[in-house]
Amino acid sequence: MDIRGKTVLVTGSNRGLGRTFVKALLEAGAGKVYAAARDLKGLNILGAVPIELDITDAASVANAAATCPDVDVLVNNAGFLKYGSLLAEDSIRSLREHFEINTVGTLRMASAFAPVLARQGGGAIVNILSVLSWLNIEHSGPYSASKAGQWSLTNGLRNELRAQKTLVIGVHPGYIDTDMAAGVQASKTSPEVVVQMTLEALRESREELIIDDAGRWVKSTLSEVNAGYLSPT
Repeated sequence: MDIRGKTVLVTGSNRGLGRTFVKALLEAGAGKVYAAARDLKGLNILGAVPIELDITDAASVANAAATCPDVDVLVNNAGFLKYGSLLAEDSIRSLREHFEINTVGTLRMASAFAPVLARQGGGAIVNILSVLSWLNIEHSGPYSASKAGQWSLTNGLRNELRAQKTLVIGVHPGYIDTDMAAGVQASKTSPEVVVQMTLEALRESREELIIDDAGRWVKSTLSEVNAGYLSPT
């Protein structure tokens, strides 16, 4: 898909990867970019159309779909990460919070905007997933579980929306150099690189995008006896 002239909605646009997406889309020639976020304070991206949106609130999502009837591409970027053990005292609450935002929020947005995309001829949904969709490491338990659910959800949406010619892309970055991963001491990819690779995947109609070598290795070992997810390092 050529992004030039298209209308795009990006969730979680007020910082990090979402903000980078909005700027890059405008630079790439998108006709209109809706910059959606729960808090619009400071969301002053020249050329973008700010939209107040809480993906955990059904009424807010329905209002966004009604307010933005011309969307060709939906970028489900909004997400939540809180480090913690699966056996911590607050793990159940944490798991529910991760699923409500990362998994249920994605489905809520896809369900609301699927009819909008159909009217636009199909369009595309881009779901920002993670290498941790396939890997559950120390302190990532609830987040990884929600991202695994989001990956499965992405695969199901792809199958269900194929008939209306909606492309569904799953993007699996490792650590991205944003404030969400500020405390992580590991190799990180710049948000600009993640966005450019995603726009290239969109142009080429690729259904899955793995950003870095670590992600490619994890995915490639899933069916092996010594799979990466069994003994992560």
